[in-house]
Amino acid sequence: METELLPMIAAERRRTADLIDSLTPAQLDTPSLCGAWTVREVAGHLVSPLLGSPWRLLPLLVGAGFRPHLANARLARQVARRPPAELAAALREHAGHRFRPPVVGWHGTLTDLQVHAQDIRRPLGLPADLDPQRLRVSLDFLTGGRAIGFVDRRRVAGLRFEATDLGWSAGDGPVVRGTGEALLLALSRRRVALADLTGDGVARLADR
Repeated sequence: METELLPMIAAERRRTADLIDSLTPAQLDTPSLCGAWTVREVAGHLVSPLLGSPWRLLPLLVGAGFRPHLANARLARQVARRPPAELAAALREHAGHRFRPPVVGWHGTLTDLQVHAQDIRRPLGLPADLDPQRLRVSLDFLTGGRAIGFVDRRRVAGLRFEATDLGWSAGDGPVVRGTGEALLLALSRRRVALADLTGDGVARLADR
């Protein structure tokens, strides 16, 4: 059942809180792998669904011309102005929050947390520190055709993905092989991870 994901999501929020607490001001202001966001703004994005009513997004949505991604980015930057310790505390306090985004549900929440943690860790040279069970759940989600907004189905069609450290695989066709973390990021359109992958399907994935 999808509710089995809630403890995994809570654990990821607590792990992210510990990560934020460990960072220096310079690290927090480092560009992340996520677009133009800094590490601090990625933290703001992860906290923003947990605070207040969803209706607070409406004025931002109107101001963004009803473009949800732009409104979400503006909200993340607003929340990121809070002290880092407050952001970490919010993640811990609301670790069990049942926020469930439309379409992608809690699978999307779990995957978002894991991807954004690597958006923070990779630029800072920190180890991936991913839980294998939770990583497998997200890899299944990303390759299962339901990850709307995360993965274009046409981008992964006709490829086989193999995680060398998890004993995990999905799909058929030319192989894309690497660690679970590298696959997680490559599937989520982080091109920096392509250099960590091998197999005759990598070039096809990159071209898409």
